[in-house]
Amino acid sequence: MRFVFWISFFLLMYTYFGYPLVLWVITTLRPRHLPKGIHYPAVSIIIAARNEADKIRQKIEHTLALTYPTHLLEVLVASDASDDGTDEIVQEYAPNGVRLARAAQRAGKEYAQGLAIGAAKGDILVFTDAATILETDALTRLVQNFFDPSVAAVSTEDILLDALGNPTAEGLYVKYEMWVRRLESQFHSLVGLSGSCFALRKELCAYWPSGLASDFLGALKAARRGYRSVADSTARGRFLAVGSPELETRRKIRTFLRGIRVLMANLDMLNPFRYGRFAFQLASHKLLRFIAPFLLLTSLAASGFLMGDRFFGLFFWTQVAFYFLGAIGGVIPSLQRNPAIRVAWYFTAVQSAMVVAWGRYMRGYHQVTWEPSKRQPYVAADTAASRPGGDKDGPASRPYRAGA
Repeated sequence: MRFVFWISFFLLMYTYFGYPLVLWVITTLRPRHLPKGIHYPAVSIIIAARNEADKIRQKIEHTLALTYPTHLLEVLVASDASDDGTDEIVQEYAPNGVRLARAAQRAGKEYAQGLAIGAAKGDILVFTDAATILETDALTRLVQNFFDPSVAAVSTEDILLDALGNPTAEGLYVKYEMWVRRLESQFHSLVGLSGSCFALRKELCAYWPSGLASDFLGALKAARRGYRSVADSTARGRFLAVGSPELETRRKIRTFLRGIRVLMANLDMLNPFRYGRFAFQLASHKLLRFIAPFLLLTSLAASGFLMGDRFFGLFFWTQVAFYFLGAIGGVIPSLQRNPAIRVAWYFTAVQSAMVVAWGRYMRGYHQVTWEPSKRQPYVAADTAASRPGGDKDGPASRPYRAGA
């Protein structure tokens, strides 16, 4: 039982702390230069939308205001059979070159994206959603990474805030995740892209399965073809946290279930003899993250069994207290103002959602249809780039502020 405890404890520590530490040490001793250059390929921005009437106008206007040569940029909205007026709003922008790719029946985010891919003319496809507002120069910065021929996928830097512009428990986790991604870029390659905005070479988009998460699968596609995926911390996208804890829990379960399905469909990529560094990263970042709740339960059970030993007894009750704080934070959301309770609640909620996702996967449940998380629109400060018809040759990015 001691052996079981220490194995589970070591794997947990490695998953959240050891893996980033290994990457940090290696990239510090042997830093890898990420070449960029002036590069302006034809770009197609694909905005996934499902009933986004409250956000789509703002999203299109901000997208049209991005600093990129107009003749090399096209905008497509991939509508998953929206029925709230989203498509009608998109069609208002047809004179600006915005095109609508509409699914006749609701079939999921990736299906709608696939329709847009078939109509896209760009060499680089940028996938984003209606809730994410890119900083004005984000597209130019994103595309510069494709100057390196070894790069086939690029992920933006996520910035998540609450409606008052303050960090949330999820926002702190996002910062941690962005830090790990920066280390992965310097080490070798990302193993997952940001669902809010990422870019792929079009050659990787010929096969676009409707049942698998495109952000995770995109990085795997790049690795299979011998390419790398990188994160660009200067290409930033901002969005607001989901206000409802119940909706946030549903979003987590959906995200984890889709991620588990992608991983289980690509287990061959854990072969280090074929995929080398990428296999190591995939096992460290994805596989261990997905089984983390079971490692936590194992360490809890093992320490409880060994409670006669003072050390294991202390460890057991520390875990119980941590989960109790997390549960209290979920029952009384106002207590999440306390940083310790906020972190305990978010961590516990993530692990619980992971267990539910595994249960659904084992029962053969497929999450294909998609209902975007209801986030408030993110309102930009009054800059030229944030107004319709703004000067595309004006200042680069300026800070955004949250608001209704």
